[in-house]
Amino acid sequence: MGVWGDAVTQVLIPGCALVGIGFALFQWFLVSRVKVSEDTDGYHDNLIDNEDQEEGVDQLDAVIKCSEIQNAIAVGATSFLFTEYKYLGIFMGAFGVIIFLFLGSVKGFSTESEPCTYNTGNLCKPALANAIFSTVAFLLGALTSVLSGFLGMKIATYANARTTLEARKGVGKAFIAAFRSGAVMGFLLAANGLLVLYVSINLFKIYYGEDWEGLYESITGYGLGGSSMALFGRVGGGIYTKAADVGADLVGKVEKNIPEDDPRNPAVIADNVGDNVGDIAGMGSDLFGSYAESSCAALFVASISSFGISHDFSAMSYPLIISSVGIVVCLITTLFATDLSEIKLVSEIEPSLKRQLLISTVLMTAGIAMVSFVALPSEFTLYNFGTDKVVKNWHLFFCVAIGLWAGLVIGYTTEYYTSNAYSPVQDVADSCRTGAATNVIFGLALGYKSVIIPIFAIAIAIYVSFSLAAMYGIAMSALGMLSTIATGLAIDAYGPISDNAGGIAEMAGMSHKIRERTDALDAAGNTTAAIGKGFAIGSAALVSLALFGAFVSRAGISAVDVLTPKVFIGLIVGAMLPYWFSAMTMKSEVRRQFNTIPGLMEGTAKPDYANCVKISTDASLREMIPPGALVMLTPLVAGTLFGVETLAGVLAGSLVSGVQVAISASNTGGAWDNAKKYIEAGASEHARTLGPKGSDAHKAAVIGDTIGDPLKDTSGPSLNILIKLMAVESLVFAPFFAAHGGLLFKLF
Repeated sequence: MGVWGDAVTQVLIPGCALVGIGFALFQWFLVSRVKVSEDTDGYHDNLIDNEDQEEGVDQLDAVIKCSEIQNAIAVGATSFLFTEYKYLGIFMGAFGVIIFLFLGSVKGFSTESEPCTYNTGNLCKPALANAIFSTVAFLLGALTSVLSGFLGMKIATYANARTTLEARKGVGKAFIAAFRSGAVMGFLLAANGLLVLYVSINLFKIYYGEDWEGLYESITGYGLGGSSMALFGRVGGGIYTKAADVGADLVGKVEKNIPEDDPRNPAVIADNVGDNVGDIAGMGSDLFGSYAESSCAALFVASISSFGISHDFSAMSYPLIISSVGIVVCLITTLFATDLSEIKLVSEIEPSLKRQLLISTVLMTAGIAMVSFVALPSEFTLYNFGTDKVVKNWHLFFCVAIGLWAGLVIGYTTEYYTSNAYSPVQDVADSCRTGAATNVIFGLALGYKSVIIPIFAIAIAIYVSFSLAAMYGIAMSALGMLSTIATGLAIDAYGPISDNAGGIAEMAGMSHKIRERTDALDAAGNTTAAIGKGFAIGSAALVSLALFGAFVSRAGISAVDVLTPKVFIGLIVGAMLPYWFSAMTMKSEVRRQFNTIPGLMEGTAKPDYANCVKISTDASLREMIPPGALVMLTPLVAGTLFGVETLAGVLAGSLVSGVQVAISASNTGGAWDNAKKYIEAGASEHARTLGPKGSDAHKAAVIGDTIGDPLKDTSGPSLNILIKLMAVESLVFAPFFAAHGGLLFKLF
């Protein structure tokens, strides 16, 4: 037993979750004080002092336009998500039935207690119970994931126009509005994920009692539910974003030579909707999935180790305690950005966001040290592929801390390769002088190069964690990387909110000065979005490896030997899957409207925004099904027909290949986007030699940005879900594959 008892743990975890929810609601209240409509008594709440009024702009008219545009974006995003959730509701029901049938059939739907798999000599609950509770956990994870994405989208569409209006007071006020809104999403997601998992464990415990092995095996369904929803949210939202953004860029900028967010462009509302359904709702579900899976992997391994066998609830709940401390640490960190320092210059935006990462990492390191020594026994044993490994509490401190610091290294490396403040992106921008071809070559090279340091960081984290605490160490390392998820999501959600704010400023006809401020916020937001994707991919690699280890243990595989044909064919097919998946996710109405609506280019006629939104919605939901089916069916087909050894090869191959492709795709797309913004901003002498907008170099940059959209918004971010989801699905179905898998090899 650790220093504190179970009672402290039972209070701390839900207490921290409720504090996180309370803080999120308080941040929402502060953002809501910015009004985007007339007061009900007819008096307009003046947003800015008289001396800050914009010349030549009707204040009330600007506010009304902002309100109208915000409403159009919110309606489009809500419509897309509700349509998507109808499809996902059908999927949830169908896949829940599959989980129940597969796991229930392991022992012929027996209701008799059976000997435990690991804690031999004891009786565990029947396989039918595992089937029922795994299905319930899957549905809970799926619903929490959907809720996380939906709440994020609602917050973002609520905050975008408020950020635009705050930009009239200065860049500092706009930054705080956008960042607070991002924090609402970050804290709600982190706290909800923790609270639902904690409550689920305690409710399941009522039935399972002393059978912790069965309890935590069934809880792995929670991670499967979270990640399966994240896959469809990421792919569907990403395809939507790509369809709208590419249409808006190609026809608007390149063909018609009008600004990106010009209100005459029919795709402009769909483009802004895409930022919310892809980068906000998709990323929210994605990081929730990573959090759920790393927690479930750690809990499962702990349940078959001394923690579970001795029923030490505090030590067993160590992963949840780490997440609880993370919420408190992120709360303190957020205050540094919103209350303890003030941004006065555009150049201070990006350093402020980078400080958030550093401050949260330093504070979290101290938090990890404290809970590692008070929540864990000084010495204990962990399951290590059939043997028991003796581990000390300070070993686990290092496992969590190295994951946390590896995340910081990945974040800072991503920022270096995607921010236009550094030479890599500036070199890409400079390559636009000689046309789109050289821009594409330089961008691809940058993406490949940006893989090197993150892979070394992940490799070191894996080696140290496994050496100290076996597979449990790797799961805790992944959780360490995600322990500051509230701050990570806040700086990630800040980007799309700022992007929307810039679009609204352009469409509402605000002054060039306001657009410059929102562009500066947006450029920093592009970098933070890339950092968020870097965290998601890095944590996915660690989570997948931990789940892979749990799967190998549960499937009864003594060793994965790549020299055996069964494993090698799985390895090579698994390595191919990320490329197949990327091809599926990378495959115009806008042009038709420009050509057929009289007066559209002159600004005397309104474009049909709703039709573009509908077309993007229909296309994305239709196109998300094949890649989703590929990911969900691969483990079922491989495990059932070829057996657990081949499936182990598939998981290993997809992990190794997928991480590299995901990092390079995300960073290449982010670099192309910021190279374009670097030329458009013209903030340095070098940038001014490449511009202005409409120059040959700028057109080459727009083409690069357009190519990068599906890479950074769809393929790259979705690949990390592919490697996680296949691993957790394999773990959930491991009892069935071990009992009935390998049908082809049995027949032939």
